[in-house]
Amino acid sequence: MQFDKSASIFIQITAYSLATLIALITWNFLPEMEDLWRLAAADVAATVFIFLCSMIFNNSSMYDPYWSIKPAVIVGGYAFIFGLGSIASIALFALMMLYNLRLTTNFFRDWGGLKHEDWRYRNFRNQFPKAYWAVSFSGIHFFPTVMVYLACIPLYFGMKQSFEMSWLGWLGILVTIAAILIAYMADEQMRGFRSHPDNKGKNMNVGLWKHSRHPNYLGELLTWWGIYLVALDASSDYWWTGVGALAITVMFVFISIPLMDNRSLKRRPNFEEHMKRTRAILPIPVKLKASSD
Repeated sequence: MQFDKSASIFIQITAYSLATLIALITWNFLPEMEDLWRLAAADVAATVFIFLCSMIFNNSSMYDPYWSIKPAVIVGGYAFIFGLGSIASIALFALMMLYNLRLTTNFFRDWGGLKHEDWRYRNFRNQFPKAYWAVSFSGIHFFPTVMVYLACIPLYFGMKQSFEMSWLGWLGILVTIAAILIAYMADEQMRGFRSHPDNKGKNMNVGLWKHSRHPNYLGELLTWWGIYLVALDASSDYWWTGVGALAITVMFVFISIPLMDNRSLKRRPNFEEHMKRTRAILPIPVKLKASSD
């Protein structure tokens, strides 16, 4: 099915509004369950609905905004349940809304509509033609849902607990603010670079991208580590909630970044040399060994 961008955005808004409603119904249907398990059930229900939408429109990119919309829905729900009675809860609410605004608008600005599907999903279609929708549900829908669910666990404790923030909590807020700014700057620099036809096929090597191949990923990872520090400030008993930030870090380092780099190696003739001169994430200059020639 072919839809222009305006129609596609309307479909996305409708789908995610219904997914949010399904999540709320699921949450209210399980009052005896502990909050985090209720959230997990609601999260899975919403994911299944978006997956069905992906099948209906034959496009797994229906799921792509879930990554940014979900944290905003979760933090909004916590604000409703627990209120915004502390600096920590206000800060977490504001930061997640800002995160949502940046990432969601960035997606829709570049999105071509439902006529477009992410290249990674198209590769899965070619690799698993008969089992594609099983792969789509497990790898494209459910797995990222689990990752973001784990990363959002610190929000629960950071907003539920009433505590006076120490330097650790303030550090977490500063890290999150810096992370959102880094991701925003990286996206805008890349958008400006791609807007010039002469740069087609070239390696991005200015701004934050001069010494890092994926500074936007750095912003994403630091966001979740910053949120974790705020929860850790609430109580050292919440040390385990960093499993989400750790899981996302591992996913980006060992899955997302290799996929992107391998694709660039195939499409850009000088990318191998570019890799030698830049780090994968941290924008720190690389000291190259002198050539024997």
